[in-house]
Amino acid sequence: MDLHQTLSKLKPAPVFLAGPTGSGKTAVGIELAERLGAEIISMDSMAVYRHMVIGTAKPTIEQRARVRHHLIDVVDPWQEFSVHHYLTLAAEAVADITARSRRVLFVGGTPLYLKALLHGLESGPPPDRRLRREMAELAERAGPKAVHRILAEVDPAAAARLHPNDLKRVVRALEFYRATGRSILAHQQHFHAPAARWALAFYLDWPRPLLYERINRRTREMFAAGWIDEVRKLQALPKPLSRTALQAHGYRPILAYLSGQMTLEEAIERTARQTRQYAKRQLTWLRHMPECEPVPMAPERTAAEVADEIVRRIEAREQLNAATTDSGQEPGRSEQTV
Repeated sequence: MDLHQTLSKLKPAPVFLAGPTGSGKTAVGIELAERLGAEIISMDSMAVYRHMVIGTAKPTIEQRARVRHHLIDVVDPWQEFSVHHYLTLAAEAVADITARSRRVLFVGGTPLYLKALLHGLESGPPPDRRLRREMAELAERAGPKAVHRILAEVDPAAAARLHPNDLKRVVRALEFYRATGRSILAHQQHFHAPAARWALAFYLDWPRPLLYERINRRTREMFAAGWIDEVRKLQALPKPLSRTALQAHGYRPILAYLSGQMTLEEAIERTARQTRQYAKRQLTWLRHMPECEPVPMAPERTAAEVADEIVRRIEAREQLNAATTDSGQEPGRSEQTV
């Protein structure tokens, strides 16, 4: 049985807390886990890497002492890591948590992981490592728009749907076309799949100007906390960072700064800009996932208050599902606003 099928049958149902980078998921997730009697499975594609702490904004030692976390610091930074690896490890974590009669809570901001957990993985051609390497080199040399133009020549429909800066998905679309001769859009029916009605999924929804302010502020705080020294230590490791590890925002600009290719201020500004762009893409994904309920955020709201609201929503959903199951109807999402 695939993991998403296993999750759909768990009792009590697993909970998913998502949101863009810088939205406060970690703090809310810990408060929520304590209220639910849950353990947290990270849903962050970069938190899996050891030695990458500041730049990936991992939960602190103190936070991890409050609530047990899984899928953090599981591979070395020179190793590749894919969604397939993630699902394998997540299945093991789910089995471990439920064996101890604890609830499962996924917390993180990687939309592809969330989609895979709710709907399973799309099938498709295997990765073309040579093409990926060539496109990565082209993007480094001429910018991501150069790769996007190549996709537009062969699959204009997919190119129109993808932002030029979303290099990973642009390359995947190009890879799919070269392997099959067809547009990836025709293949991604799961992308618009019906809602996973069993899912208790929420995302933290900040007004965009406030979110961008938080990202700008946090970026400078991370640099002040020793991010550059962290990258120096990574350079001293026995092997260079893997392609996937280098996708973590901020590490390439810092490496460029350390090699004299840009100033410190340029590295900070580029990191903040790339992070804002990524946050915008995250929100686009989340707002198009019908099972995900937005949780309005504001500066005056504490993590505890937000967790309390989510608990109320979960309880309302569970009561509704119990009532509809008793009446023979399909359980589903409540339209009630809490």
